Amino acid sequence: MSYRRDTTKLASADQHLALSEAQAAELPDALKVVPRTCATVAIIGAGTMGAGIAICALDAGLKVILLEQDEAALQHGRERVANHYQGRVAKGKLAVEAATATQALLTPSTDWTQLSHADLVIEAVFEDLAVKQEVFKKIDTHARGGAVLATNTSYLDVDAIANATRRPQDVLGLHFFSPANVMKLLEVVRGAQTAPDVLATGMALGKRLKKMPVLTGAAFGFIGNRIYNAYRRQCEFMLEDGAWPEEVDAALEAFGFAMGPFTVADLSGLDIAWRMRKAQAATRDPRERYVAILDHLCEQNRLGRKTGAGYYTYVDGKRSPTTDDVVRAIITQASAARGITRRTLSAEEIQHRALLAMANEAALLLAEGVAARPGDVDVVLVHGYGFPRAQGGPVFWARQQDAATLKRDLQALIQAAGHGFALGDIAQLAA
Repeated sequence: MSYRRDTTKLASADQHLALSEAQAAELPDALKVVPRTCATVAIIGAGTMGAGIAICALDAGLKVILLEQDEAALQHGRERVANHYQGRVAKGKLAVEAATATQALLTPSTDWTQLSHADLVIEAVFEDLAVKQEVFKKIDTHARGGAVLATNTSYLDVDAIANATRRPQDVLGLHFFSPANVMKLLEVVRGAQTAPDVLATGMALGKRLKKMPVLTGAAFGFIGNRIYNAYRRQCEFMLEDGAWPEEVDAALEAFGFAMGPFTVADLSGLDIAWRMRKAQAATRDPRERYVAILDHLCEQNRLGRKTGAGYYTYVDGKRSPTTDDVVRAIITQASAARGITRRTLSAEEIQHRALLAMANEAALLLAEGVAARPGDVDVVLVHGYGFPRAQGGPVFWARQQDAATLKRDLQALIQAAGHGFALGDIAQLAA
């Protein structure tokens, strides 16, 4: 089993992605309506994400209201935006006059009544459902009638957020990726009651911000996080089965990912996934195969690069080449607790199992209508999750495999995963 690249495959992968990108940027015919006017955008939350979204909107020539709860937080937001433009000027990428004119479009404020001037409001606060619902109640009070109301949630229930307002038809998800002023992907999330012209406004905004907008249903994790979670979960299974984090990372980097999943986890912070897992704990079926390795790392305050240790250790920002004895002991104990005799996994097996998990989840998403087209999955994974463009995406990869072998391997994958893991219909991935 080999994933060496060849020029024929590279050419067809590029063709596939070019077509998929063109299709993803367009709404289905039934939803093609005139978007609402969008000249002024209000962003609630001036942290890293909110400031990044503000920069995107400013660069697109939009007026921006940046709202925070207090002056100290607002000042940090101002500084984030100002430092960005100062850096652009210092590198010779932007004239002083242009930077000044762009920043003149920004209105920082702690006054919620400013929302009445906005055509579109984007909430970019802490990823907690109760917090976001409270914010949307305040938005509902202050935003003008007909304004589009967007949540930047990455996995929470958009409908539960929309229902905190008296106008759920005006609410949608706009899932930006961090850093928002760099990453091209924008998941435009359709709630149960989202009006067609609200979706059209979200897609039009994505294009104006020079992003790659992709329509997705309002299921947990949307397209990207749902598939990435399946990928990461399979990689955690492989830790219990016998691989070390550095072996998994090296295999997937050899496939073409810029970073393997455990390096990515350390970079983004293990507590992000840990918080999401704890939120799901009450509804998790105890019969499901659940790998608690990440939980045990977090319990020891190994939260990743920011604390100097996660799956790897970090000294002066440099990652250790291998995992240490603490991590290996946690992994070995997890294998023993499940009654698994550890074995060596080849790079090819690691790659194949990770890709199978992604392809299977893509089939499930398509069957559920969360993704509208197979190509949308590949666009999301390539633009937002570091899937190597030269490999075309998990759907494209699956199409290159022998169908009978793919079905057999998927059956084996699901059986190994255990109770509750659904088998997707790979026919959903057909062109």
